[in-house]
Amino acid sequence: MNVTILTVGKLKERFFEEGCAEYAKRLARYCVLRVREAADEKAPESLSPAQEEQVKDREGKRLLSLLDPRDHVIALTVTGKAYTSEGLAERMGALRDQGRNVSFLIGGSLGLSQEAVSRADEELSLSKLTLPHRLARLVLLEQLYRSFKILNHETYHK
Repeated sequence: MNVTILTVGKLKERFFEEGCAEYAKRLARYCVLRVREAADEKAPESLSPAQEEQVKDREGKRLLSLLDPRDHVIALTVTGKAYTSEGLAERMGALRDQGRNVSFLIGGSLGLSQEAVSRADEELSLSKLTLPHRLARLVLLEQLYRSFKILNHETYHK
């Protein structure tokens, strides 16, 4: 199974880089993982709602340009479906069994554009809490690793 994470922005903090690299290494046993980063839009701290939409639209277009149109697309949103770890494993297993490749979309600091969310086949919420996009990437990688461990009936370290 191919899994792609399409995300706005680069990891800047070393602890995020190290955590993501560790889970990417672990995931290599179970899937072909690609992480593709779209440039984030440079913008001042305070933006009007219209300016925020413009930023999200530009970032969304960059994300969508990286997308393989054949992939099953899952957008990370705060309003998406919330799974247990077992439920996410079941969903990933179903997609794997259908022969689907999956692309996850992670927006920038303002979230995903409406165009990017509309392109998604489904939405996933990692938490009811709003997570910074760099942390969302790390949490997603960890949960994907956990999903594959569950699917393979392997114990997850305590």
